[in-house]
Amino acid sequence: MQGSSRNAREPSAPPLSRQGASCGPKAKSSSAQRKSEGIVVPTRVATKNATGGKGPWGAGRVDRAGTRKGMVAKRPNFPGGRSPGENVRCLQRRLRDVAKQQSGRRFHALYDRIFRSDVLKEAWDAVRRNQGSAGVDAQTIAEIEQRGVEHFLEELHATLRANPYRPQAVLRRYIPKADGRKRPLGIPTVRDRVVQAAAKLILEPIFEVGFRDCSYGFRPGRSTTMALEKVRVEAARGLNHVLDADIRDFFGNIDHVVLMSLLARRISDRRVLKLVRQWLEAGVMEDGSETAVLSGTPQGGVISPLLSNIYLGFLDDVWSKRCAHLGVLVRYADDFVVMCRTANHCREAERRVRKILSELRLELHPEKTRRLSLGWGKEGFDFLGCHLRKRFSDPVWVKSRKRVYFLHRWPSMRSMKRVRQRVKALTPKSRCHEDPRAVIGDLNPVLRGWGQYFRTGNATTQFGDIDRHVAWRLKRLRTKRKGRHLKPGESRRWTAHYFYALGLHKLSGTVAYPEAA
Repeated sequence: MQGSSRNAREPSAPPLSRQGASCGPKAKSSSAQRKSEGIVVPTRVATKNATGGKGPWGAGRVDRAGTRKGMVAKRPNFPGGRSPGENVRCLQRRLRDVAKQQSGRRFHALYDRIFRSDVLKEAWDAVRRNQGSAGVDAQTIAEIEQRGVEHFLEELHATLRANPYRPQAVLRRYIPKADGRKRPLGIPTVRDRVVQAAAKLILEPIFEVGFRDCSYGFRPGRSTTMALEKVRVEAARGLNHVLDADIRDFFGNIDHVVLMSLLARRISDRRVLKLVRQWLEAGVMEDGSETAVLSGTPQGGVISPLLSNIYLGFLDDVWSKRCAHLGVLVRYADDFVVMCRTANHCREAERRVRKILSELRLELHPEKTRRLSLGWGKEGFDFLGCHLRKRFSDPVWVKSRKRVYFLHRWPSMRSMKRVRQRVKALTPKSRCHEDPRAVIGDLNPVLRGWGQYFRTGNATTQFGDIDRHVAWRLKRLRTKRKGRHLKPGESRRWTAHYFYALGLHKLSGTVAYPEAA
């Protein structure tokens, strides 16, 4: 019988459960099968296949429990089937597989997947985890939870389905930069952030398979540590000439026409392209007045990192195809370096990069872009918050009398200054009358996060400096509290070990190799 299987087991055996069903779509006729799914589901199932054999996609049915008599089948946590998160991950796997198998395919039926209830639920969970402030409508995440998340998602689903959705303007805010200037941020409303997160869930698997290995920023399974390790490995191979590049106002100079043309290479769904265009053209609300935006994408939008990777993916593709012989490109979002073997290659690499960026309507910053040589440890450069410089290896010299230099990395001067400023802000003199455990409780998350980021390098000296600085700040609070009642020699007991006993996080001793981190 079509669409069913014969029960060839003993009469007392229960029928097969449907809870472990495949994550593929239900069987349908070939004329009704969506092209965007990329998979044709057979309408007839073999009735004499062994139980637990391969499914219609050729994958082993490992998701279904064994059917031997006496064995207890595994049941999912959701009696009605898979959870919304599992459904979304299954959809992402299908999109990723099709995009990988058909590199030139343009996807045309994606908009209806963006407003799926399970996709919107996953998008909401991602936005809620990231928290963030309200947008121009002043609606916060807490208010939505108080009124009801299900009602909020149902309204958003209906709005997207009926297609009257229009994003609101982003709220302009500024955060201080390390050089004293201010970085502009664009904060979308919570409603727009959820829709952007839903679109990211659908679009990311399609574009992710086409991104080059030289790109490390804002990608699943990739990190800053991997980018820094790539630089270290290439320097050990003799690529000592570095182009330390900086793009002038990257997020503010992204050309909308160029970005939409890059999106259209893989997406033909007009409603999805319209959705992205509306986010790009959404106005900016600052000091009560709304202004139009002609270029750029707001820093603060959920989908902005993906759009930046799509935009600079053009640089990655052209470099990999035409310029790879000049050196190795290592890029994290808009920060990148090119590792070259000779100075001539480094100069040519800079010329090629400028030419490629000109096609993207971008340019290198004339003051922050430079070429340097790592040989003999003469020069170093800052990349992703670390300072990288080659250091002479004493153990190799003692053992074999050879001058060998290895690339080390530790927190840059800006990173050290930033964490000291953060510690200072958490330990003002006004807190001298508080319990030191409360102050330590505020310091520990900052120290743990900062140490977790830099502990895979050669930061032993810098970690010790920060430990001493924190202990000194805490000691000042205790001394201030005592005031004129401080007894001679009493402050000597307020050492670093005294505060460690109260629970202060210690950075020294936490440095580890990336493989062991």
